[in-house]
Amino acid sequence: MFKIQSLAVYPAHGVGIIEGIETFEVLGSSQDVYVMRILENNMIIRIPTKNVKTVGLRELIDEKDVPQIYKILGKSKQMNDTQTWNRRYRDYMDKIKAGSIHDIAEVYRDLATLNHEKDLSFGERKMLDTARSLIIKELSLVKKVEETIIEQEIDVIVPRAQKVFQ
Repeated sequence: MFKIQSLAVYPAHGVGIIEGIETFEVLGSSQDVYVMRILENNMIIRIPTKNVKTVGLRELIDEKDVPQIYKILGKSKQMNDTQTWNRRYRDYMDKIKAGSIHDIAEVYRDLATLNHEKDLSFGERKMLDTARSLIIKELSLVKKVEETIIEQEIDVIVPRAQKVFQ
């Protein structure tokens, strides 16, 4: 159970803060919902407390897990480009929607590698940017440092991505 003012990650949207718990009457029964504000864009999301696991709402990773994310980002990946762009897009989108920062790091690394080899579709470029943003926001909060520091660290670890973000 999350407490008010807790930070949490909502899949595909990123880090937010639990601003309250409200009770709604739905079809004759009351239901508690978390009121969460996404930090990136101030969007408000209401999540039924009983659906937390179903929607994938999770706590931020622990600081001791950060090196594992950097390891995933830095792992050399030989791209198998036999997959069509739309199939690849769906697979990557499924990983982003699942909300695991480990999966998001893989998506970012793979798209950065692919982008180094050839031009990405518009959707893939947008997904690359989304994955980068999700990683930077969570890691900066976990490590308690400015986002620009995380950006610099990622650009050293994944130099293939620099072409896109410079």
